[in-house]
Amino acid sequence: MCGIVGYVGPQDALDVVLEGLRRLEYRGYDSAGVAVLADGILATAKKAGKLANLEKVLAEHSLPEGTTGIGHTRWATHGGPTDRNAHPHLSADGRVAVVHNGIIENFAVLRAECEAAGVEFTSETDTEVAAHLLAAAYAETPQGPGRLAEAMRRVSRRLEGAFTLVASHADEPDTLVASRRNSPLVVGVGDGEYFLGSDVAAFIAHTRDALELGQDQVVEIDCERGVTVTDLAGNRVEPTAYTVDWDAAAAEKGGHDWFMLKEIAEQPQAVADTLLGRLGEDGGLVLDEVRLSDQDLRDIDKVFVVSCGTSYHAGLIAKYAIEHWTRIPVEVEVASEFRYRDPVLDRSTLVVVISQSGETMDTLMALRHAKDQKARVLAICNVNGSTIPRESDAVLYTHAGPEVAVASTKSFLAQIVACYLVGLFLAQVRGIKYADEVAAIVADLRRLPDAVREVLDRMEPVRELGRSLADADTILFLGRHVAFPVALEGALKLKELAYIHAEGFAAGELKHGPIALIDQGTPVVVVVPSPRARESVHGKVVSNIQEVRARGARTIVIAEEGDEDVVPFADHVVRVPRTPTLMAPIVTAVPLQVLACAIADTRGYDVDQPRNLAKSVTVE
Repeated sequence: MCGIVGYVGPQDALDVVLEGLRRLEYRGYDSAGVAVLADGILATAKKAGKLANLEKVLAEHSLPEGTTGIGHTRWATHGGPTDRNAHPHLSADGRVAVVHNGIIENFAVLRAECEAAGVEFTSETDTEVAAHLLAAAYAETPQGPGRLAEAMRRVSRRLEGAFTLVASHADEPDTLVASRRNSPLVVGVGDGEYFLGSDVAAFIAHTRDALELGQDQVVEIDCERGVTVTDLAGNRVEPTAYTVDWDAAAAEKGGHDWFMLKEIAEQPQAVADTLLGRLGEDGGLVLDEVRLSDQDLRDIDKVFVVSCGTSYHAGLIAKYAIEHWTRIPVEVEVASEFRYRDPVLDRSTLVVVISQSGETMDTLMALRHAKDQKARVLAICNVNGSTIPRESDAVLYTHAGPEVAVASTKSFLAQIVACYLVGLFLAQVRGIKYADEVAAIVADLRRLPDAVREVLDRMEPVRELGRSLADADTILFLGRHVAFPVALEGALKLKELAYIHAEGFAAGELKHGPIALIDQGTPVVVVVPSPRARESVHGKVVSNIQEVRARGARTIVIAEEGDEDVVPFADHVVRVPRTPTLMAPIVTAVPLQVLACAIADTRGYDVDQPRNLAKSVTVE
């Protein structure tokens, strides 16, 4: 949520900033604004609603041309999504402009302090406090190089909560400063020009060279002095440089109507790339970064998988595989609840945290709690250099590429595969599976991209089905074994995109209450496990289909090729290729993504940016 762009260099700053904001629209927002520094004056424009509203204002009232600028897309927290609450916010004298991502938790105390000093506020936001405090700190800081950065350090030390702040001062025409705590910010380094962004998509059209910023660090970008990074005490810090491995074209729709459709189509490649290079020369598995010894991993006697939303469903699927391959007990937790229930953790506990962005605040706080309790932490993440992998003991990157649509698709499949690799890695290190056994399972995983392509090639009937279900008030999803989390994910996708009441249930629980929801014509999607699934659960699910059909349900069945047992009781059958039981979610999830997208599109909704949602949730 809240996209931030900053630029200093020879180009027209407004053009660069607006382009960056367009690339950050996927994060979700409800207002947008820009500030440009030209001829010693900070000129701003901001507007509630989509970026097009701001561009209309700029077309009617153009800003002066300048080479330093900042921009912001806001997702409302303090104060409603109005013009006056949109960023940037200015100090009382109009000399300081600030954009902000996150929440300043002690803003009420700080606001009262400012008001007692005679400052009049023009918005309801916590961000405006930072603008006024920064102006006051700047006035108290001696003149000279780094003055604005020192003022930012003074202010940041007073703030509580999670924040990224980016600021410009009219007295420093070629300089921007920024500070981060528990909120994402990256630096882009070009040829004589510098960028700031919530993520690298903000500047990927100009440079792939980036710098990581650590916790409680302040960065100054200046045309003459380049990039200077310090901690909040003013000590110089050497940032970590890295190169972004995707380009601007990867963030375009590629001929699809929606980014989500493009990303669904990219899933075979995302799965393949996540598997690429995972087997070492000795036949053993290789993760991206491991700062744990083999003995550390052998000492593990319990695993927690902690994540949110779609990533949580990937964790639920992971539980089946990890327990099956390692015989270690696994618990799957919603990250927002994890630390508040005081879980029992110690050095023999492995906490696997899953986050597409690597900046999910609930997951990050769960990670830090686990570290405080001396647990080992392994991160599964899609964004190189983000906070969660940096603070973990081990990392496996999913290599799914940029995911622009708010509703996760290709990251979900890549996360499942990554979780399976983690399970195999643990089994390998602990001596439960030999290298040839691991290699055989990896070979099965490597066949999945072709299986997903096969599913995608036969999705037109699913799209037609989606169009026919667009008027439904409720759609239910059923599954058992690894199909149960897939049912949960199918329901979540429908809620996210089409705003339809949808619920996922373990099919065996149907008779314990949910069957009361079945009425004449109620659509029920059943994800059927393979007939080879554990302990004949397949037959039980076929019985569940009969139960809902007998009560008037419209049954939509996802079943593998050759499963004829479901045919007599299905109004619609969607076929998927045969796969090993544990790997079935990789193919069965795809039709549910396509179905939700088709229903939402038919209902006339924005598939890529559902209402009230943001791609990366960076506040608790």
